[in-house]
Amino acid sequence: MTARRSTRAAAAVARLNERSASRQYVMAMTGDGQFVLRERSSEGLQEICAALPLDDFVKAVNALGPQVVPRVTKNDAAFARQLVKKT
Repeated sequence: MTARRSTRAAAAVARLNERSASRQYVMAMTGDGQFVLRERSSEGLQEICAALPLDDFVKAVNALGPQVVPRVTKNDAAFARQLVKKT
């Protein structure tokens, strides 16, 4: 169970590192199974957030850094128009 949990958290940190090219973040897991986000800098590791459970940690990491705008294709736009109720 721990491997799957840490994989989900590590994937969130990897996505954050892709969005934040100039900064590097790392994840640590505490003894009680909670996750901590740290930023690696020239001064060393600085803690970004307190220890959080998995779901809260993933939400916090996903909210950090620049956000990626979802790509909308012509087909997606046409489908969305069809879903709108006509009055």
